[in-house]
Amino acid sequence: MPQNYIELYFPILVQVIIAAVLAATLVGVTGLLGFRAKSPLKDTPYESGMAPIGSAQDRFSVKFYLVGMIFILFDIEAVFLYPWVVVYRDLKLFGFFEMLIFVALVLVGFYYIWKKGALDWSVTRKEESK
Repeated sequence: MPQNYIELYFPILVQVIIAAVLAATLVGVTGLLGFRAKSPLKDTPYESGMAPIGSAQDRFSVKFYLVGMIFILFDIEAVFLYPWVVVYRDLKLFGFFEMLIFVALVLVGFYYIWKKGALDWSVTRKEESK
């Protein structure tokens, strides 16, 4: 049985050191011995088997990022439901009404962003100005 922290964590330290040395060695050997063949085809962007269209410097619509942030926001709110489900029986009626208020607020927020058009990022600029 280990007597102090050094004896307790020494095997973990040795494993981390061995892993770091092995990783550095493999990357170094690959860099030294690896075959490098450059070609214009290798330098082209590759996206899921689709041929690239346009420049890689094109800008995305802000709505694209807004939809991503909204997805993350609602995903996190869905994560808050899981602990509530686990302890639902211990919380009784108070927990039910508390989560009912939480879900109502989430739905109000969802309705707001839906009516603002934040989820429809396929709208063109001409349609927005009307």
